[in-house]
Amino acid sequence: MSAVLIHEMVVVATAEEAVQRLDNLYQQAQAALRQALAEYLRSRRQPSRSERERFCYPQLRLTYRCQGEVPSTVRAYAKVQLPGVYQVTVTQPQAFRRYLLDQLTPLMADFSVTVEVGASQQCIPYPYVMEGSDELAGSGVSAAELARVFPSADLSTVSDSVADGLYDWSDNERLPLALFDAARTDFSLRRLVHYTGSDWRTVQPWILLTNYHRYVDQFIRYALEQLRSDTRYQALVLPGNVRVTREQSPAEQQALVDAVEWHRFQMPAYHLQTSDSQGITLINIGVGPANAKNITDHLAVLRPHCWLMIGHCGGLRQSQTIGDYVLAHAYMRRDGILDRVLPPNIPIPALAEVQQALQEAAAQVTGEQGDALKKRLRTGTVLTYDDRNWELHWAHERALINLSRAVAVDMESGTIAAQGYRLRVPYGTLLCVSDKPLHSEIKLPGAATGFYQRAVSQHLAIGIATLQRLQGQLNNLHSRKLRSFDEPPFR
Repeated sequence: MSAVLIHEMVVVATAEEAVQRLDNLYQQAQAALRQALAEYLRSRRQPSRSERERFCYPQLRLTYRCQGEVPSTVRAYAKVQLPGVYQVTVTQPQAFRRYLLDQLTPLMADFSVTVEVGASQQCIPYPYVMEGSDELAGSGVSAAELARVFPSADLSTVSDSVADGLYDWSDNERLPLALFDAARTDFSLRRLVHYTGSDWRTVQPWILLTNYHRYVDQFIRYALEQLRSDTRYQALVLPGNVRVTREQSPAEQQALVDAVEWHRFQMPAYHLQTSDSQGITLINIGVGPANAKNITDHLAVLRPHCWLMIGHCGGLRQSQTIGDYVLAHAYMRRDGILDRVLPPNIPIPALAEVQQALQEAAAQVTGEQGDALKKRLRTGTVLTYDDRNWELHWAHERALINLSRAVAVDMESGTIAAQGYRLRVPYGTLLCVSDKPLHSEIKLPGAATGFYQRAVSQHLAIGIATLQRLQGQLNNLHSRKLRSFDEPPFR
């Protein structure tokens, strides 16, 4: 077959047809690349030029020549604003089936568009079709040698230019259809496996991020209870891809939990899966803004519905007590981690739907209302540092903190919120005051243990209840606050 036919774009009539053709082309490309790799390892035969042309990602193209059409809903995504040709390469279409249908179906219904699917010119890097880590073992072939023969991961072509507003939108014959192309997505999928210790396919669309392992212990207890009592929950996937299911006995479940070596992974993840693929993932990201940026860079390609930070903070106000909650409605970013792509003078807005859900969940879980809830739940600015010992610079920082009216300090929340804003993922923060460093209330061992026992379980329950409340608000949750005027049609 000629290159022209291989890369021919075919018009499709429905979103389902588009996704099916994307998947067929992707499966064919993967199979061709795997077969060529296996043959090279066996006989050192290099693929021909015509064979290499079959190693390409599929491509989705959307052409819009009209202007001024207004969709019937106020949704912030699945719409086109400018006439032109939009396209994106796609990886793992079957795994992203729901996302692709959610974008294409309303878009094709509301706008006069032509949708085409075909093979692209972008080759799949060979490491992305190698599922195991031992496929080269005993072959006498190095990764460097394979990179000379087969398409390899060229990181110079992988970027976040669309997300960061650096894409040139002046060429209306080559506009981005989505934030991430196939190569950027595959890059992050592999990183997720490395950092979290579990298959990226197990990550759920509702995500809790924490900076302390005790939240993991509580999440596991909660997950096991749900597996035993609620048929909607199907499995708990632990680091190392250990799968705990509802069919197992309590003793079998606990034995699997106890045997997990979570410490082997830098940011271990725990996935409570539901029958409708609307479960919750908890990730212990550890301490610091670098970790926070790292994991959210990669989670973003999965297009989750929301991520929430639930962790500990230092209280900055005399009126606060250890165990109180802080609901962030603004962020003062002193972490420096995103300053080049998202300067700290860019405001990070609070999302009304998330803020309301967090406050309602706090009332539900604590059983407190009105003034009683206000005593426990303080709304205000959270200050995020990259220096764990920021107190040593208090004399220099005091005036700025005072001007900001900050009520709490931590090392991750501002970064996570900024990443949500930057990468168009709804975000929120609910922190628990674990110490008051400016008021001589520090984490002494005895007091800390008592605090953890009292606070962590309730705090986690509020985070889970928040996500459950948000599940019925998807159209409103993906807010227009996260979209610019130069924006791809897909969210």
